Amino acid sequence: MHQLTLAEIARGLADKKFSSEELTKVLLARIAQLDPQLNSFISLTEDLALTQAKAADARRANGESGALLGTPIAHKDLFCTQGIRTSCGSKMLDNFKAPYDATVVARLAAAGAVTLGKTNMDEFAMGSANESSYYGAVKNPWNLEYVPGGSSGGSAAAVAARLLPAATGTDTGGSIRQPAALTNLTGLKPTYGRVSRWGMIAYASSLDQGGPLARTAEDCAILLQGMAGFDPNDSTSIDEPVPDYSASLNGSLQGLRIGVPKEYFGAGLDPRIADLIHNSVKELEKLGAVVKEISLPNMQHAIPAYYVIAPAEASSNLSRFDGVRFGYRCENPVNLMDLYKRSRGEGFGPEVQRRIMVGAYALSAGYYDAYYLKAQKIRRLIKNDFMAAFNEVDIILGPTTPNPAWKLGAKNSDPVAAYLEDVYTITANLAGLPGLSMPAGFVDGLPVGVQLLAPYFQEGRLLNVAHQYQLHTDWHTRTPQGF
Repeated sequence: MHQLTLAEIARGLADKKFSSEELTKVLLARIAQLDPQLNSFISLTEDLALTQAKAADARRANGESGALLGTPIAHKDLFCTQGIRTSCGSKMLDNFKAPYDATVVARLAAAGAVTLGKTNMDEFAMGSANESSYYGAVKNPWNLEYVPGGSSGGSAAAVAARLLPAATGTDTGGSIRQPAALTNLTGLKPTYGRVSRWGMIAYASSLDQGGPLARTAEDCAILLQGMAGFDPNDSTSIDEPVPDYSASLNGSLQGLRIGVPKEYFGAGLDPRIADLIHNSVKELEKLGAVVKEISLPNMQHAIPAYYVIAPAEASSNLSRFDGVRFGYRCENPVNLMDLYKRSRGEGFGPEVQRRIMVGAYALSAGYYDAYYLKAQKIRRLIKNDFMAAFNEVDIILGPTTPNPAWKLGAKNSDPVAAYLEDVYTITANLAGLPGLSMPAGFVDGLPVGVQLLAPYFQEGRLLNVAHQYQLHTDWHTRTPQGF
């Protein structure tokens, strides 16, 4: 049963081939057996899962149906879950039990999804390798000596290892798409505002967006359907109708205009990945797509702009963690300033401290105009580049990452080298666009992803292209050895 996709599970439950309770028990046993190798979970919620599974079976027995009814999933551990530890991968929140459910959690629970647990992640979603977690690094199931990508690496590793069919993630600069690429999954970052951020612990508020990680585009469509929609509790949520994503999967690609930016194929890209991307383009051309070269001239400024804006927002968002109201508190503080300093110094890890300091500096008097304001102007130029490109093409295609996964610890002494792995994904967050990564092949036995970007609220188009591609390729069906 663990090899079934989300769509296959939905059909199996509808046809009464197995119950949600049976499936949940199988997957919980599999997690107990295999996750010690991966470290993909922070918390397991066995009692909650079995309660939800029994309730889903009862709902089906009463005539209810639905693609998510009785389907096991997991949540990245920054989605608040009532009464369950929500740690954000940090010592700071190791003892925090959320008093409410995030909107995403509540919506998926209402649809009947079964929560198996909370997945490991880079601390406060800051990282590209899932090595900054207080609970230890997550391992890539394709090679346990390599990183799975971050910050949603726990969700990605768990799905790739067939511990469960799908999981939620969040994407601030590529944190769904990059781990999807490095673990052979399909991962979707929706348009900013499409999925509620209420109850999703913030890293950078103008960039963060929740989305699905699964093996196929069809599964991502099912999970996104349950997550998306307007939320009055979230001031950044957009009141836009949610289409039926599954209904658009089988549309023809005849005449689809695909743009391939020339800037994507510079010196930093592994030539073997470039070859796989070109092979993907040829496959889509066979399906009727028309390909042309385009330009995104301001892409070169994306990383410096992002690493000013994101840390600046993080320094503001994380100021609430001060040892006073909730979260980690140092022992025996001598005064209020000592409480602040030691609680934050002991509660936050090195990567979080580094980004808070960078962000506070960029926002400080005398530097705001030179750094933060200039980065926001660059952000607008990047958005303008995309708007101009989408006047010529329907989607933009390129690599998700410049390299395959790297060895655990290989970039710990050089944070900038890890930051550069986000060069292709960051621009979608700066512009607020939807982006998807899908499996495109392997380099040295490690998975590689191809990224698709579309205009605002065109998630259905991305899922349609990915689904058609997956009907004619089998990269997404490959399973890591031993799992």
